[in-house]
Amino acid sequence: MHRTLGPGLLESAYERCLLHELTLQGIQARRQIVQPIHYKGLDLDEGYRIDILVDDRIVLELKVVDRLTGVHTAQLITYLKLSGCTLGYLINFNAKLLKEGMKRIVHQHNKSLRS
Repeated sequence: MHRTLGPGLLESAYERCLLHELTLQGIQARRQIVQPIHYKGLDLDEGYRIDILVDDRIVLELKVVDRLTGVHTAQLITYLKLSGCTLGYLINFNAKLLKEGMKRIVHQHNKSLRS
């Protein structure tokens, strides 16, 4: 997909094309999944969305930036914590080669924090 489209498009265009590509390959995926925050009896479902959730267990956070930073990594780790997922990928479509713009994150959850 990245070889065909190249860098320079909006994040939303890559998101829709990637979802389409995953669907064509028979992979179950959904986009813009509302990710609520549960805090001491308060439920917030405002503004937090997972770009793409693959097989209800892998979080894909898409970016179109000059370079990935620690803030982008922190955002993905937060989505992993909130969703209960362990594996996530940070994907920057603004990279010349897509493999240069990908970062794999594994987050082990502390069971005592998830209740």
